[in-house]
Amino acid sequence: MSFFKNIQTKNQKLIIPFINEKDFELYMKREDLIHPVISGNKFRKLKYNIQSIDKKKQLISFGGAYSNHLLALSYIGKYENLNTVGIVRGEELKNLELNTTLKRCIENGMKLKFVDRNEYRLRNNKVYIKKLKKTYMNSLIIPEGGTNDKGIKGCEEILSDDDRVFFDVICVPVGSGGTFSGLINSSSKKQLVIGFSSLNNSNLKNDIIKFVNKKNWELIEDDVFGGYAKFNQELISFINNFYNITKIKLDPIYNSKMIFRIIDTIKKKKWRFGKRILIINTGGLQSIESFNNLLKNKKCETISFTT
Repeated sequence: MSFFKNIQTKNQKLIIPFINEKDFELYMKREDLIHPVISGNKFRKLKYNIQSIDKKKQLISFGGAYSNHLLALSYIGKYENLNTVGIVRGEELKNLELNTTLKRCIENGMKLKFVDRNEYRLRNNKVYIKKLKKTYMNSLIIPEGGTNDKGIKGCEEILSDDDRVFFDVICVPVGSGGTFSGLINSSSKKQLVIGFSSLNNSNLKNDIIKFVNKKNWELIEDDVFGGYAKFNQELISFINNFYNITKIKLDPIYNSKMIFRIIDTIKKKKWRFGKRILIINTGGLQSIESFNNLLKNKKCETISFTT
C-alpha cells in the first residue's frame, strides 16, 4: 500500500538548562513527525500488518479510551477503504459523551464495541479470538497496540546505522512492548535499551521476552503520576516548560512521563546509564484535547503549545 513508505526520522539535540553537555548528550528521535495522525510507533507497527492483508478483510483491534492505535487504524481504514472495528476497554463509556479520540475513530468509519474490563483482559486469549473471528467474518485481528511479529518488524526500522554507532542508551516509553522489542532487536550489542512502562502490567516482561533474544535491555516500572492516563499539575507544567525550552510537543500519557523520569533522574545525579542518550518520541498528541477539557473543568493549567 502506497501510504507506508520507508522513512528515517531525524534526531534533535536537546539543550536542557541544568544538564551539562559535557556530562550528557541528549537527543530525541522525532518519530512524532512522521504523519499528523499516524505518527511515531503507530506508523511503524501498522506498516507490515496493513501491507499483508487482503483488501476484502476488515480490521479489528483493541484499545483504551485514548488509544492512539485505534485512531491510527481507523484513519488507515478510511484511507484504504477498509472496514474497521475497535474493541474499547470500559463498558461504561458507551453511556458517556465520547472523548475526541473516540469521536474521530467513528468519523473515520470505525465501529466501536465497548466491553467491560474482564472481557478486555481476554484480548490475547485464543478461545476469545476464535469467537471474535466467528462474529466478525473474514477479519484480521491485530493485537492491542499492534504488537505482533509484523509490528515489531516495523519498529526495528526506527534506528539508523549511525544511531547504533553513536548512542550508549536508547530510551522509549512502553505500553504493549512492541516498540521496545523492535528497538532491542535492532540495537547494537554495546547499547542499553531502556523501556519506561506507562501502565501496571505484571506480564509485560514475559511478553517482551517472547519477541527478543538479546539481554541488553531494562524495563523501568516505577509508577509515576498514578499510572496510565493519570496526571497532575506537575506533569502539565513540565509539558509546557519542555515545549518552551525545546519547541517539542509531548503527550501526557507516554512521552512526557518518560522524559520527566529521565531528566529528574539526571538532575538528582542518580542516572546510572550511559552518557549519549537517544530518546524515542513515539507521538500521540491526539489525547491532549480531551485532557485539556478535563483540566478546564477542574480550573487547572492546561497544556499549551504557544509562547
